[in-house]
Amino acid sequence: MKKEQKPIRVMLADDHPIVMTGFAMSLGAQGMEVVGQAKTPDEAVAMYAEQKPDVAVLDIRFGTELTGMDAAQNILKADPQAKIVFLSQFDQDSLIKETYRLGAHAFVTKDCDPADLAEAVRQAHAGKLYFLPQIAERLASLAVRGDVSPQSMLDERSLEIFKLMAEGLTNNEIAERLNLSTKTISNISQSVKEKLGVHRQAYITKLAVKHGLIEP
Repeated sequence: MKKEQKPIRVMLADDHPIVMTGFAMSLGAQGMEVVGQAKTPDEAVAMYAEQKPDVAVLDIRFGTELTGMDAAQNILKADPQAKIVFLSQFDQDSLIKETYRLGAHAFVTKDCDPADLAEAVRQAHAGKLYFLPQIAERLASLAVRGDVSPQSMLDERSLEIFKLMAEGLTNNEIAERLNLSTKTISNISQSVKEKLGVHRQAYITKLAVKHGLIEP
């Protein structure tokens, strides 16, 4: 007699309860067991430690300073074998690449077919990477043409300053926020503009949104 397979235990994390409930129902209909639904990145980390799910499905954007990426880093630090699927309405190339670099097994968009999410969870549970066709195509294109994202072109401090520039802060405000001299910020911001080839505020903000560094 064939032994009955245990359902895959899944934890969801999303700050939109209606969205999360919909995905929970979809996964339940596919024979999976949703063992927890977290509403914040911190709650997701604590819930993962408590429930030890087979797969964690994390939204990337939350209405907090922390993100699903932060939650994933903390989960993977505690459990390097953790199976993570990222879920997002944002699908910028650099963001997708970053999720896989971080150690995720799949990236699916929120408008995907529920069957695709279930398949992503199954593949992650099996320890395999899963790519939606359109995501695979974008990653292949990125590999061919090279990564020209701010994340790849700027060091950590310059990237931090770029994000604050994109949010509309002045050099004086950035200097105060980071406890640095205005002259230092002015020099770095000028260097950032030249490296990225953007000088107008609108273009700086647009570039940051495009690469998932700030919310639109």
